[in-house]
Amino acid sequence: MLTGVVILIDVDGREHQVEVKDVGLCWGDVCIPKAGLEDLDDWAAGAGYLVARDTDVVALAPSAELHHRETADGRAPELTLNDVDGNPVSFDDFSGHKRVLVTWASWCGCRHELGGWQQLQDELADSGLKLFSVALDADPEDSRPWIEAASPSYPVAVDTAHVTAEKYGITNVPSVVWIDEQDRIVKPPTIAPGDDQFVDFTKIRADQHHDLLRAWVRDGVLPESAAGTTPERTDEEQLALAHRRIAAHLQRAGRTEDAKRHLATAQELSPWDWTVRRGGIAMTGGDPFLGEEFTSFWEEWDASGRPGYTPTV
Repeated sequence: MLTGVVILIDVDGREHQVEVKDVGLCWGDVCIPKAGLEDLDDWAAGAGYLVARDTDVVALAPSAELHHRETADGRAPELTLNDVDGNPVSFDDFSGHKRVLVTWASWCGCRHELGGWQQLQDELADSGLKLFSVALDADPEDSRPWIEAASPSYPVAVDTAHVTAEKYGITNVPSVVWIDEQDRIVKPPTIAPGDDQFVDFTKIRADQHHDLLRAWVRDGVLPESAAGTTPERTDEEQLALAHRRIAAHLQRAGRTEDAKRHLATAQELSPWDWTVRRGGIAMTGGDPFLGEEFTSFWEEWDASGRPGYTPTV
């Protein structure tokens, strides 16, 4: 049972202090009438949310059914985040244009590829392309060196709560999503490196994606792979993201061992989600490149046929 002061992390990654008031259980603009802390689970289930919890923090995630209902129309979910300095930036500002969502992270070699995306943005700007980049990092300072080194002209957001991953079904980086002028997702998340620095690892040349993007932006020609759909997420995969959010909160509070416990739960629930597994290694101070934990995970994933590593073509 929850007791004392409780922090609730909502589905957009925002943190609220939960209070029991005369009118009920309240946080932010939400109040559950005539309710106490013990009623939070029942309210969440009725609203379609899954709940992860620690002694003093609760995180919500949409159930698989709710997530499917919210994304079934194929429209790009709304996405407003902060940049590395805490200023709001919105993917929705580019509505009405052909736009590409590019995700990366400081725990991935793709942190070096912002310049490659800049070249593509410069090349296709006159044809109407709007590129928007999101770093899936636990702390904006992890992303800062790479953003400042590249100094891109396109917006770069830092998504510490991994809302982008949940809304767009992203489980690995570098992943891209294409959205057309009618705000429809016309190419679901696929792996697409910005350049060829790590082609020996990715086994995917950058031009495999970039040539297809050029044809779509300039001539409206979609590749066969655009007919694919984002795999429907399970409750386990959704709940893993809630546990990851609790882990990030606990890590910021200096509770690394508690954070690792929630990451372990998240990894059991969604074993091939790199944003949870490799991102979690980096979050808690491990080596996401050459460390034993990552090497073991990579060997297991590679031997299993690289699940979730959807190629561009």
